[in-house]
Amino acid sequence: MGADQTGVELDPALETAAAPLIDTLVADGVAGKLAAQDATLWGADAESEASIRLAWTTLHRTSRPLIGEIEALRTDLRSEGVDRVVLAGMGGSSLAPEVITATEGVALTVLDTTDPAQVADALAGDLDRTVLVVSSKSGTTVETDSHRRVFAAAFEEEGIDPAQRIVVVTDPGSPLAELDQCRKVFLADPNVGGRYSALTAFGLVPAGLAGADVARLLDQAALVADAVAADTADNPALRLAAAFGAAHADGAEKLVLADTGSGITGFGDWAEQLIAESTGKEGTGLLPVVVDGTDAPGFADAAGDATPVAIGPSSGGARIATQGPLGAQFLLWESAVAVAGRLLGINPFDQPDVEAAKKAARSLLDDPEALNATATPSAVSGAVEVYASAGTSAEGSLTDILREFTATVPADGYLAVQAYLDRLDDASASLLRSELAKRTGVQTTFGWGPRFLHSTGQYHKGGHQNGVFLQITGASEEDLAVPDRPYTLGTLQLAQALGDGQVLADRGRPVLRLHLTDRAAGLAEVMRAVQEISR
Repeated sequence: MGADQTGVELDPALETAAAPLIDTLVADGVAGKLAAQDATLWGADAESEASIRLAWTTLHRTSRPLIGEIEALRTDLRSEGVDRVVLAGMGGSSLAPEVITATEGVALTVLDTTDPAQVADALAGDLDRTVLVVSSKSGTTVETDSHRRVFAAAFEEEGIDPAQRIVVVTDPGSPLAELDQCRKVFLADPNVGGRYSALTAFGLVPAGLAGADVARLLDQAALVADAVAADTADNPALRLAAAFGAAHADGAEKLVLADTGSGITGFGDWAEQLIAESTGKEGTGLLPVVVDGTDAPGFADAAGDATPVAIGPSSGGARIATQGPLGAQFLLWESAVAVAGRLLGINPFDQPDVEAAKKAARSLLDDPEALNATATPSAVSGAVEVYASAGTSAEGSLTDILREFTATVPADGYLAVQAYLDRLDDASASLLRSELAKRTGVQTTFGWGPRFLHSTGQYHKGGHQNGVFLQITGASEEDLAVPDRPYTLGTLQLAQALGDGQVLADRGRPVLRLHLTDRAAGLAEVMRAVQEISR
């Protein structure tokens, strides 16, 4: 298979198990119906939502007019010396632009965080050269609204008119669509959900302004469009969906994703949201576990509860491999995950459990006393404060506490590490995933908070209820006020962590929060404690 060819390879056993499902999907005309945007594919309960969420199937054609608009704005900005693009967006509004620009090697500063230090780093860039893309479907995303307010104030302080440096991407009718303080509003197709929006304005505008060739992306998707719409047994989307369905039916409820030389940078992070938020509901679903390579713990040694998936050529014991250029992979995976929803018997277009954590965070922001009432740790170990939920004693050393906590992972369960930190300056936190997976022998995910709340957060509450959650929060040396709001970014970040933890604990899931009073020292101490856990 050539580098520009798009296809799916399955190992012989999975090929055999998937074959009956492929035959059924072909006999039912699922691919053709999906391409025709048939909202009945997922049953009567899902029909209303599906009827307004299927326009992504034709974006390789319908997004073409955006190309000229993006290039015209980019040319105007460059003529004014504005060549630094900062994107304020969460979930589907940031993950696709990030993988597009990283793959093409063009610079894009992504703000999908409430960490004060990470936002301050973005502010410290050359504002004279900066345009801020504010991207939100609803127009009310609290993180994105906070970023807009912070940057608008910073522009004004530097004598720069914010109305000339803010570009909006949103759905028609949202509050952002009527924003006066912006240079241009790009209205996205409202009939596309956030995690399926890679080839809408949400993916193309920030990436195109940063210098990515977005026309080529659409061309790549167009090349595979006929194949994924064909009701044939070699349809790559049907093959991938059937492989997911067959593996899940055999107990493999997790997909371990590793890049094997695809030429795409960060695809797993984008696919993570698509898979988890689309399938993780009603007590079922597929949990994506993104790892650094085929030699990472949990990939080649994956047990029966997980399926190793190669993004690129098959290697390292992968049972599934997908190949093709980025635009084609977007459409392939979107189609496959939508069809997998049919096989799992769920609606792939809603996210019924996402709002719970947002509501809990808002309640804490509205009640500062409740937020401060959480300030008594269960134990203290150096620069680490331990906050344990019911079921964890918080006794002994930090290693003892972590050993006891990770032992609560049930058979075929998973451990989720959630770091509410600066993903640039505190990047070493991500190493905890592989260390914990190696020491505990269980599938382990890692997410930066609150970014993951717009991604795997749905699965955590709605998917298989066998997760155990390790939160890591950290003290901020300097906080940032949010203009015209009664909270700072640091307060918002803590409220999001505590709110999500509260929702998980209320659903009977074990939660352990480690708060780093000194981030560098605390992370080093946590890593040492993890490395002392014996498998």
